[in-house]
Amino acid sequence: MNPRALFASLLRKTNPQHNTTNPSSRFLQTLTNPTSAMPTLTTIHGDPGDILCATDATLSDTSEAAALGMPRRVLTGATRVERAWAHWRALGAPRFLVAPMVDNSELPFRMLCRKYGAEAAYTPMLHSRIFSENDKYRSMEFTTCKEDRPLFVQFCANDPKILLEAARRVAPHCDYIDINLGCPQRIARRGYYGAFLMENQPLIKSLVETLALNLDVPVSCKIRIFPNLDDTISYAKMLEEAGCSLLAVHGRTRDQKDSTKFKADWTAIRAVKQALRIPVLANGNIRHMADVYSCLEETGCDGVLSAETLLENPALFAGYKTVEWREEGDEDGGLDQADLAVEYLRLCEKYPVPWQMVRSHVHKLLGDWFRIHPEVREELNKQSTLTFEWLYDMVRRLKELGARVPLYDGRNAVVDKISVNGAAS
Repeated sequence: MNPRALFASLLRKTNPQHNTTNPSSRFLQTLTNPTSAMPTLTTIHGDPGDILCATDATLSDTSEAAALGMPRRVLTGATRVERAWAHWRALGAPRFLVAPMVDNSELPFRMLCRKYGAEAAYTPMLHSRIFSENDKYRSMEFTTCKEDRPLFVQFCANDPKILLEAARRVAPHCDYIDINLGCPQRIARRGYYGAFLMENQPLIKSLVETLALNLDVPVSCKIRIFPNLDDTISYAKMLEEAGCSLLAVHGRTRDQKDSTKFKADWTAIRAVKQALRIPVLANGNIRHMADVYSCLEETGCDGVLSAETLLENPALFAGYKTVEWREEGDEDGGLDQADLAVEYLRLCEKYPVPWQMVRSHVHKLLGDWFRIHPEVREELNKQSTLTFEWLYDMVRRLKELGARVPLYDGRNAVVDKISVNGAAS
């Protein structure tokens, strides 16, 4: 069963007694029984004193956590902000990040993007209730490795206690627990999560506060903007006050789902950045590195997320661009999407994922090539069962057909832009 079908079936009726083989690795043992293997503090890349919500914090009885009967830890606003920045800097203050993508930002793809310049990455969105209850869902949907850091693990949720249970399972393996507050799709409306919580800010506050008060790993949130800028700023400030240590802002509203029709509002993102004291990331309108640096300059944000563009060009953050965005002076970079497809397949052999994910990435990576030779795409579509051997052979045949579409090295253009605008100091 592919991940989307599994997700849908479990969403309708979760079976916590699902009969699966008990995993033997320490990593999977922690996911299955977090209390047996979870360390007290999460390891980060830097001074352990930089960890958010240390145990020397003052207790408070006014939180959602009090009602749940859980440990309660509160830092003053100024101290929380200092810890948020200390943690971010200890991770190297990454500026180029892989955005969360359902069924697409899985471990092999994250590792490919990291090889080509991504400095941090998000997992796909995980459903907190199903993740807490179902072993098979956990083992299929969340995998990582020691090189997969810094890492944001993203959950959707509408119940603070369930979210905390899910978060505790992955806390030792990541650098942020991220709450998805931006998904605009119909499944999020039906499940009452993502951007469809925007009008229920008391619930959102309790989600953030419960994690911030009970985890040693920082909490981040990813949001969309409101049509009204004042509402967006008020919303962002509430998240910061609730304990959010980092905020990613997608510069489109909940109704602006089509990125080809609606341009992300960098002005709104800039206003949020100016209003908050914690690190802020920008999301939207990123096609190549010139856009990355323009976004950093225009928004003042601390980093930039890319999603759709990376699916076609995982080497974006290394300065490569697809033929669609080629400019005068851009040269063949000596790399193409078939090369990247082969690298991705090799990573999948090392870090297995469901074939449905592999098929999706191959289609995205080789889309320009398939437009030249649609008969090869049709052969791929006819394969009910895939193997690595068949896929490697398909890439070889595409190359032999003379369909090469190079990626272009746009780094000279970016350097020129930086020298003029000072955008990447």
